[in-house]
Amino acid sequence: MEIPEGIVGAPRTRAGTRGEGEGSGAGAMRDRVIVALDQPDAARALEIARSLVGAVGWVKVGMTLYYAEGPSIVRDLRALGFKVFVDLKLHDIPHQVKGACRTLTRAGADMFTVHASGGAAMLEAAVASVTDSAVKFGVARPKVVAVTVLTSLDDAALTALGIAMPAAERVGLLAGIARDAGCDGVVCSPQEAAGMREMLGAEALIVTPGVRPAGEDAGDQARTATPAEAIGAGASHVVIGRPITSAADPAAAARAIVKEMSA
Repeated sequence: MEIPEGIVGAPRTRAGTRGEGEGSGAGAMRDRVIVALDQPDAARALEIARSLVGAVGWVKVGMTLYYAEGPSIVRDLRALGFKVFVDLKLHDIPHQVKGACRTLTRAGADMFTVHASGGAAMLEAAVASVTDSAVKFGVARPKVVAVTVLTSLDDAALTALGIAMPAAERVGLLAGIARDAGCDGVVCSPQEAAGMREMLGAEALIVTPGVRPAGEDAGDQARTATPAEAIGAGASHVVIGRPITSAADPAAAARAIVKEMSA
């Protein structure tokens, strides 16, 4: 059945977001932190999100939350004024990825992930889909960033998968494919951020998960850095989840990270 024209949900507002277009101080840094709302349902995710209004500009919706709630969670978070990064790491045949990109564009995602390992044809289909869908639905075109090597993997893990290439080298290979396919940037660990900035240029989005404040447990992350180190290495955005969402006061934890990054 043909999907009706127009975007699902509220208009693209920014009532709760500050820092966009500001300089290099705390205001700008608020817009470079993406808080990962890896929660089991909308109720808990929205509770945390409401506490973060004014503290950060972006939130991330990953597989756990998106698969539980669907596109409506993107609408609900946008209604709070956040920019929304949907991290589903789309990786399928081009036809399927094209359709998924159309849905995410219509839902109002500001940025989302595809997996660079899907290959050039899949990445090109994703870029074409968001460009066409943004015009069709009358919305801003979301940014498409390509996941290179998961931050939970190190060189030994890649070798076990039969990939005889160090993580940094594989990140560079996949980033080149993504760049040539027209993606807006990449997702990589902070350890590759400097190389990606040099390779992709000043305008590319370089999104870095695997970010932990000094003294925090790395958890299941293998290639990590502090928020300030990631930004200093060239990251455009840092993705931080548990150090903020598991804190007694998530907003205070987020502000402390922003302050550290702004110093």
